[in-house]
Amino acid sequence: MVVSIIIPTYNGKEYLQICLDSLLNQTHENFEIIVVDNGSDDGSCEFITENYPEVILIKLIQNFGFSKAVNEGIKAADGEYVVLLNNDTEAKEDWLEQLVKCIKKDKKIFSCSSKMLQYHKRLKVDDAGDELTLMGWAFKRGYGFPVDKFNNDKDVFSSCAGAAVYRKEIFKQIGYFDEKFFAYLEDIDICYRAKIHGYKNVYCSDAIIYHIGSATTGSRYNSFKVRLTSRNNIYLIYKNMPFLQLLLNSPFIVSGWLIKLIFFLDKGMGKDYLTGTIEGLKGIRDLKKLSFKSVSLCNFVKIEIELMKNTCNLLFTKLFSGVI
Repeated sequence: MVVSIIIPTYNGKEYLQICLDSLLNQTHENFEIIVVDNGSDDGSCEFITENYPEVILIKLIQNFGFSKAVNEGIKAADGEYVVLLNNDTEAKEDWLEQLVKCIKKDKKIFSCSSKMLQYHKRLKVDDAGDELTLMGWAFKRGYGFPVDKFNNDKDVFSSCAGAAVYRKEIFKQIGYFDEKFFAYLEDIDICYRAKIHGYKNVYCSDAIIYHIGSATTGSRYNSFKVRLTSRNNIYLIYKNMPFLQLLLNSPFIVSGWLIKLIFFLDKGMGKDYLTGTIEGLKGIRDLKKLSFKSVSLCNFVKIEIELMKNTCNLLFTKLFSGVI
């Protein structure tokens, strides 16, 4: 078994048929499909059992979140590579073939991100790899821009776990998805850890998949998502930056936090953002911080330079409406 495709789902029955049918029509044949159900009560499990007997179904007793679900899938996977896939997607026929081809190019590649296009506007990018800035902001590269602007492979800070392939053996070295995150930014966190250990993440421009987006949470901005993202942003920075790097970046991090606070206050979600921040600060005592003595200082320097570049690119885009 070369590839294991892992699909976490929670009350996503209405999306499963399109997703699973597109997988069964792939040009790459050597793969298994594992669906991890997070305690759905909409008949998702029954639907899979009755219509897709070839799919391996793992049933969790409640909604443990994205991180727990994919970890269960990864541990059950037989593939050399694991693909994480959102249930609200439709894959082009050669999507999996292109992802596998991309990650096989270099053993230092931890993950490859798909060319995710908007399901209802298929000439627009949904995600072409994720980036992180000095301010602690994570953002989707290329969101809303024309698809033809992103036809070249490129190293990125992180792969979006909504449709990405990972080299399974590296999880044993860097750890699995952090289950304290529950959902949101857990993919940035694990790719950050991979980069600290000297691995890289790549955007694969030929791996095309269509994504509805926010199918589980219901909208781009909502109380639940704002609170968790705010909390997890604290976790992400604290876990992966040593003290000196935190000190160096603190003016940018504080500025970024204040800008987002103003943004969410304007949207009526300032309380959610503040609540998440407080939860994050309280929760860092229970986090397992990386042992920085075991990794190369050179990797941190490379990451800091990348954070600087991403910050400049983001600001340039906001000011001049360019493409990042």
